[in-house]
Amino acid sequence: MTQALPTPVMTAEEVNAFLSQVYPQLNDHLEGYSLIDVTPGGCTVRLQASDRHLRPGGTVSGPALFTLADIGGYGCVLSHLGPEALSVTTNLNINFMRKAEAGPIDGYSRILKLGKSLMVFDVEMRTPENGLTVAHASGTYSIPPRK
Repeated sequence: MTQALPTPVMTAEEVNAFLSQVYPQLNDHLEGYSLIDVTPGGCTVRLQASDRHLRPGGTVSGPALFTLADIGGYGCVLSHLGPEALSVTTNLNINFMRKAEAGPIDGYSRILKLGKSLMVFDVEMRTPENGLTVAHASGTYSIPPRK
């Protein structure tokens, strides 16, 4: 039996506007990170990697990709449950596959399980230029009780 995918309640634009309000310190008002699409059961986030995201050797840093993965999870929570700022990461694991250079990196985030108090997700991060996976992450978000 196949379960229906969770239905979004916010668009990418609405999530980006909400993040600008509640999380303005995120790279100077989303200059580098943003949601670009929301679909049933998932969302796509983008890092427009610039010099400030690079470590020596011209490689996008691990913390920059980790942030992209975390925003993928947060974007799924927000877009599918609504503007709940206090949802928090409880676990995030990441595997780095290959070098990522400056430019766009897209994170395709999927909700694997959406419960009342936890959401489990994964994110595949790829460069649109060649479609190669540069990193993969899986994680869990804690969802605060509804009021």
